[in-house]
Amino acid sequence: MSNCLFLNAFLCKSMEAAVIRPTRRHTSRWSCSLSEKMAAVDIDVPVDTEAQIRTPEDLERQAEGYKEQGNVFYSQKDYSEAFNYYTKAIDASPKNASYYGNRAATLMMLCRFREALEDSQQAVRLDDCFMKGHLREGKCHLSLGNAMAASRCFQKVLELEPSNREAQQENKNAVALLEFERMADFGFEKRDFRKVVFCMDRALGVASACHRFKILKAECLALLGRYPEAQSVASDILRMDSTNADALYVRGLCLYYEDCIDKAVQFFVQALRMAPDHEKARLACRNAKALKAKKDEGNQAFKNNNYEAAYQLYTEALTIDPNNIKTNAKLYCNRATAGAKLNKVNQAIEDCTSAIKLDDTYIKAYLRRAQCYMNTEQYEEAVRDYEKVYQTEKTSDHKHLLKTAQLELKKSKRKDYYKVLGVGKNATDDEIKKAYRKRALMHHPDRHSAATPEVQKEEEKKFKEVGEAFTVLSDPKKKVRYDNGHDLDDDGCFDGRDFDANNIFRAFFGGGGGGGFSFDSSPDNGPGNFFFQFG
Repeated sequence: MSNCLFLNAFLCKSMEAAVIRPTRRHTSRWSCSLSEKMAAVDIDVPVDTEAQIRTPEDLERQAEGYKEQGNVFYSQKDYSEAFNYYTKAIDASPKNASYYGNRAATLMMLCRFREALEDSQQAVRLDDCFMKGHLREGKCHLSLGNAMAASRCFQKVLELEPSNREAQQENKNAVALLEFERMADFGFEKRDFRKVVFCMDRALGVASACHRFKILKAECLALLGRYPEAQSVASDILRMDSTNADALYVRGLCLYYEDCIDKAVQFFVQALRMAPDHEKARLACRNAKALKAKKDEGNQAFKNNNYEAAYQLYTEALTIDPNNIKTNAKLYCNRATAGAKLNKVNQAIEDCTSAIKLDDTYIKAYLRRAQCYMNTEQYEEAVRDYEKVYQTEKTSDHKHLLKTAQLELKKSKRKDYYKVLGVGKNATDDEIKKAYRKRALMHHPDRHSAATPEVQKEEEKKFKEVGEAFTVLSDPKKKVRYDNGHDLDDDGCFDGRDFDANNIFRAFFGGGGGGGFSFDSSPDNGPGNFFFQFG
């Protein structure tokens, strides 16, 4: 037993000597003796693979070497490799402020400003007089949109080095950034979204990595109807951070304003999962659901021919969100359609005009308004709308609508013989004859022989127009050509120079050749109640 204890003590001392004081001359002998003794007693002992333990001075030299290699890669603009070597330098010597400063500069070149900020802050914690560290920290704050913190850092640099021009300029940038923020906040409050976009563009020129500024710009772009630009900004942020609630909200807002309400609600819900207190997302989600429900109710009422209910539901839907331009344009157009069914033609025209003001590319609103113009015989306005439609979408249907409106416009500029006789455009031959009889007797010059010269002249003109109208509308061929918009004078169907209203009158009333007639001028006889006699 004593022999075993002696052997174990001897082995331990031998191992200590081998680890602590090895020499090149005795290494082989000690290793051989040790391995033999370990084999004999079956003991596992760790073996140091390095010949010597590195001293702090060795680590510092190694760290400095890594830094120099990092500097080479930095000067070659290979920032990824520079980052790797500066990291090795920090691992070897974690208390050196300049290594953190160099890695911060590299991270800034890689646009990794949050990581660069951490390194800069660590650098100045290690060395509060490290001027470059304070300067880089300020630049990181500025790039991330924190102007107040940036200004404090630049002030510290100027305390250390009052003549530092870079710090002076960066401090001015921080002041300018604060002013752009103030102007943007004021513009948003006044709903001057163009001003906000302008201010954010200027702010992002200084704070290029500030997500808050990008989100505000994107939201205002959406409110201005510039959806592709807004979506692009939001998507860029989501590629870097898929859980960013603000970006999810803006993405949903764009879809909502483009009338993709179901998809928009999905983004709003996702934003609320990421940030349950996101008030804008909650409000937008509520409005989206309410707007869709009310619009669907109106559409269903219209399909059920309940036009009054549909009109009221569309009116209620229009009050939910004035900012939703596309959906509100459709609501105005839908209400115009219901209004036209209710014979509210003028209101329907106003609703179509409101829809077009919101969305001047909305073809359906132009078509609806043009039809209302046609129904109210406002042909010039109808032609204008149909021309706009045909320029946008050159279809055969749109071309036909335009030609019809142009024809009606041309016809409207001629004498309206139907109006002259006081009959509708679908009047029968008997109705046309009865109308002529009444109007011809009413306006015959002999009946107004006792009137003033002005009245006589006006009545004579009307008498001729009545005869002209009857000549055209009582002749089937002339009537067809007139109804089709042809110019009867140019076609040789009607020559006004040879027209004699008195001859038409005599022929109609059977006066024969040259017989006279007279009117009873009794004051008891009013228009249409008179007696005439042929001589």
